[in-house]
Amino acid sequence: MLVAAAVCPCPPLLVPEVAAGAAPELDAARAACTDALGVLAAARPDRLVVLGPVDGAGFEPYPEGARGSFRGFGVDLDVRLGRAEGADAERPLPYALAVAAWLLERTGWSDAPVEGLGVGDRLAPERCVRTGRDLAGRAGRVALLVMGDASACRTLKAPGYLDERAAPFDAEVARALGAADRAALTGLDTGLAHELKASGRAPWQVLAGAAEGAGLGGSLLYEDAPYGVGYLVASWS
Repeated sequence: MLVAAAVCPCPPLLVPEVAAGAAPELDAARAACTDALGVLAAARPDRLVVLGPVDGAGFEPYPEGARGSFRGFGVDLDVRLGRAEGADAERPLPYALAVAAWLLERTGWSDAPVEGLGVGDRLAPERCVRTGRDLAGRAGRVALLVMGDASACRTLKAPGYLDERAAPFDAEVARALGAADRAALTGLDTGLAHELKASGRAPWQVLAGAAEGAGLGGSLLYEDAPYGVGYLVASWS
């Protein structure tokens, strides 16, 4: 059963070494992520599953010990998912899961075994929800770390340029995450989410499925749109 979840944004800029001189601009987001991970630790899960967006219409599993890197951003920084040694995956962690691994290392996670799951951005909501239900049944006490951004169209300089639909979309997602509103997350418009480049849509819908029957409450810890991208942090417990 799902006992806790943390929802965090996944830009590599969250890592100070990648952000360099702009790092202080996301200090509040990092602090909120730390608080959200604290809720996960307090729940004392038997297993932590880390979800993050990937391209495609399927799922990509990553075992504990899988490695990631930020060398593609010119930063000599490697990360490992969880504490296991010698369990490298055949492929490196995608950036969303690499950011999650960095967050876990930063907070000293050692409370439960960890596994990663890349969630395809073209997956139908029904499949996301069904997978969430399956994840929740993997152990007596399951926690999720759910990585994903809201829209990337909040300003003229945003990656997706300005779209007037972006702010209302992000506001509804923020409300749903803060209220642990499973129905609202499940009902997100997949076409609109794709047009607004909201990478978190599918992972949020996996969370909605995992939380079915768990009776969790939500709390929105951070909401902002630096660089024109919606970043949200929430905790469910």
